[in-house]
Amino acid sequence: MSDKSENPTIETEPEEKVETPETEEVAQEESEAVEEEGVDELTQLKALVTEWEDKYLRAHADFENSKRLLTKDKVAAVSYANESFANDVLSVVDSFDSALAMIATTEAEEESEVVTKIKEGLDLTYAQLTKVLEKNGIKAVDCEGEFNPDFHQAIMQVESEEKEAGEIVQVLQKGYTIKDRLLRPAMVSTAK
Repeated sequence: MSDKSENPTIETEPEEKVETPETEEVAQEESEAVEEEGVDELTQLKALVTEWEDKYLRAHADFENSKRLLTKDKVAAVSYANESFANDVLSVVDSFDSALAMIATTEAEEESEVVTKIKEGLDLTYAQLTKVLEKNGIKAVDCEGEFNPDFHQAIMQVESEEKEAGEIVQVLQKGYTIKDRLLRPAMVSTAK
């Protein structure tokens, strides 16, 4: 027999990974791809955050605008809540105007003490009514001078030597405003 054993165990060193220039390039490309993928993902996330931030800002601005408009509408509703009531009261004011005009046209001979007292009572009541209307922001439209289509409605045109063309000759029905809004235009006749 020989000195060598029949089952010799050969000890070998573990294989080391030998890097060649080709494997180094592949590894570098893989790390660059992972790095680019991370950068792309980060860019995408930043874009997504920017998009959602823009959506939030727009929604918030819409909410603030809606809130402001609702507040404005509420103030307008409160300010003009008595508009329909004021329109109804204007017929009463017109009746007072007619009654006062009729009494003013009565001849002096026909005027008695009773008619004088009635006229005084109507004048006082009319003054109270106009004060209440003014207290609530209802005022008569000014009908002196030039015709203004924003406040006057021309019913007819008449010849006039005293007035120039386009000036108001006669007021047929008074117009009224409530606060800064036209309630009813004044019906007038204008000079040709």
